[in-house]
Amino acid sequence: MTGGDEDVRVAGLRTAVSRLRRELAAHPADFRDRGIAEDELAALAAMAAGGIPETPRLRRSLLLIAGAIGSVSALARGLTEVREAVDLFGEPPVR
Repeated sequence: MTGGDEDVRVAGLRTAVSRLRRELAAHPADFRDRGIAEDELAALAAMAAGGIPETPRLRRSLLLIAGAIGSVSALARGLTEVREAVDLFGEPPVR
């Protein structure tokens, strides 16, 4: 926990999502799935603001964001930071 009662994982997720949202907003190119990435980043931000999010929902949003911006190399570092923050919430289910 940090400061008060905040979970460090939630704080890390909030920071990573905020950074990627800023990078995406500043990215000059318009690409086909940009709206999907923006919507899912907003969903992640809302989940982080609401406390400890559900891991399956986090992973779903991450998958959609990665699919939407995965080929935009300028956003790769920010996407990696979001993935690492999501990974702190637990391992993906074994299939």
